[in-house]
Amino acid sequence: MAENELIINGEGMVAGRLAAIAAKKALLGFDVNIINSEKALIVGNKKEIIKKYKIKEDRGIPSKGPFLPKRPDRFLRKIIRGMLPYKKSRGRNAYKQVKCFIGMPEEFKDKKITEYDNAHIKKSKHTEFITIKEILKNLGSDFE
Repeated sequence: MAENELIINGEGMVAGRLAAIAAKKALLGFDVNIINSEKALIVGNKKEIIKKYKIKEDRGIPSKGPFLPKRPDRFLRKIIRGMLPYKKSRGRNAYKQVKCFIGMPEEFKDKKITEYDNAHIKKSKHTEFITIKEILKNLGSDFE
């Protein structure tokens, strides 16, 4: 593993906090790899979150966009892009260093995975959340 390579497990992590950490590390020059991106969480009422993304998907013209990614890795990567100044060269270079993966690729099986406790969900009986996989399934994604 390279000195400036970072592997983060997205399982059980809040997507926004995960995106902020990944964006900051990428801006600092790290190669950020996020595994299990389909298991990242978005906190809030499930029906409201799905409704918000359905409105976003229905907006505009199908041939011109806006386009909403239908794969969990690309969906999470677009959330990370929102945390970067991607219209400037510094942000574009940082965005190229971020890679998201569905599940656990073979190349990361024996490498050290970094954990961030502050990005995990603080569970209580009142906490509602939905995984990225569930959101995309409700939007009509054919992802298994």
